[in-house]
Amino acid sequence: MSNPYQIEGNIIPFIPEGDFYFSKGVEAFQKRKFDLSLKWFKKAIAEKPDNPLYKCQTSIVYTEIGSYHLANQLLTKVLSTHGEDYVDCYYLLANNYAHLGLLQEAMKYAELYVERAPDGEFTEEAQSLLEILDFDEEEEDDDDEWALEEEDDVLIYQETAFYHLEREEWEEAIAVLEDMIALFPEFSQARHEYHYALFFVGEREEAIEKEEKYLKDHPDALFSCMNLAIFYAHETDKEKLKYYTEMLDNIYPIHEQQKLRIAVTLTQIGLYEKALLRFKMLHKSKLKGHPSYYRWYSTCQYFLGMEETAQRLWDEGCRQHNILAIQTPPWKWQK
Repeated sequence: MSNPYQIEGNIIPFIPEGDFYFSKGVEAFQKRKFDLSLKWFKKAIAEKPDNPLYKCQTSIVYTEIGSYHLANQLLTKVLSTHGEDYVDCYYLLANNYAHLGLLQEAMKYAELYVERAPDGEFTEEAQSLLEILDFDEEEEDDDDEWALEEEDDVLIYQETAFYHLEREEWEEAIAVLEDMIALFPEFSQARHEYHYALFFVGEREEAIEKEEKYLKDHPDALFSCMNLAIFYAHETDKEKLKYYTEMLDNIYPIHEQQKLRIAVTLTQIGLYEKALLRFKMLHKSKLKGHPSYYRWYSTCQYFLGMEETAQRLWDEGCRQHNILAIQTPPWKWQK
């Protein structure tokens, strides 16, 4: 690190450089102040964009807040430029893919890590992960739905659709989801997201018809129940709304993103007390990458009389996500 001090007359200005920003980021990370940590690490990367250590540490922060896609983008860049000098990236990628439910990708990177770092810092964790993934593989059919190369394509489409849906860019989301359904017809979530976007772009009757048909063919489809509850709330069909909300009331998913989706659904249909209980069960650190967490949790709080708490959460979301900063809080247009 070069000398950060430069004398100009009687002034000794301090000129922060990459290592200074990085050290501040590490300090914030150790205190679990992940938002602040990310700001410092991004400054460090801006100063030294080729420093792989900065990117690796930033990826770990993204993992902590549940932004696994962003973490993997950084780790992939490090591997492409520095390869074997940063083998820990293989384990970090495996861990992130496991959280995303892309088990074959997780196995691939965990095996690479064990192979290239048999005595590495994360070898024991990687082996444990492989044992879990091997067990999951035994539970699945031999003809897995997704080949490795297909998983890569699915991930790209998922990221793009998620980006547009979180920003309520319905037409853009529909275009991506239509391609995704054509290419990966067995990936059911794409259909539900398509129906959801279709409803809010104005094609309500078609969206309801498609979702009802899907639920008839797949009676256990949780996403269908959530979508239809929202659709019938907007259609003010109280009888059908009651039917689907009673179903959701007895469902407690394991996966964090499904838990969030139920909490958001309950908020959107006005069941704020039930929604609040669901939001309190979430792990915030895993959902900071979701604007919908801030948008609907703050809305839920507001309509339960927690106006100051709601505003604080909304302001935090605006700092995390630029898209929220240019939007109006939902409670202001739902009154």
